[in-house]
Amino acid sequence: MTEDEIVSETPNAAATGNSPKPQEINSTSLIINGQYIKELSFEVPNAPKIFQDLSKATPDIKINVDVQAKNIVENSYEVFLEISANCNVNNEQAFVLDLIYAGVFTLNINSSMLQPTLLVECPKMLFPFARNIIADISRDGGFPPIMLAPVDFDKMYNKEIDKSETGGSKD
Repeated sequence: MTEDEIVSETPNAAATGNSPKPQEINSTSLIINGQYIKELSFEVPNAPKIFQDLSKATPDIKINVDVQAKNIVENSYEVFLEISANCNVNNEQAFVLDLIYAGVFTLNINSSMLQPTLLVECPKMLFPFARNIIADISRDGGFPPIMLAPVDFDKMYNKEIDKSETGGSKD
């Protein structure tokens, strides 16, 4: 894998589709070197009017989650957890929240475990921190906090494997 090669949520056809089992990854094979907000944006384009509308209508919130990973140096990877939230009230945009929360991981595992570890296990470790940031930012922006439900990264990964094996395109 070259330094600039990016591993996305869409795995290659050679991947097995099985995410690693907890006993297959021990504490010395996966090390979190750091985690951070890589990018954060929160916009309320229709303030202050939207707050009046919010008191009279139920907001429609769409959440999107994506995972990507990039090799930094040998055995070190940056994993990106991208979360976007778009909120509309009465067909007007209330807010847009975009977060890229990242972590740098050192992995000493065999190559067959690389993609499932990068796209399942690493995001599982980052998600609670990203969920907290999303809740805080939406609340601090004057809206009820967005309490994200847990994400099934195993299911996301396996869905992408199925798509790549059948030649389907990514949503």
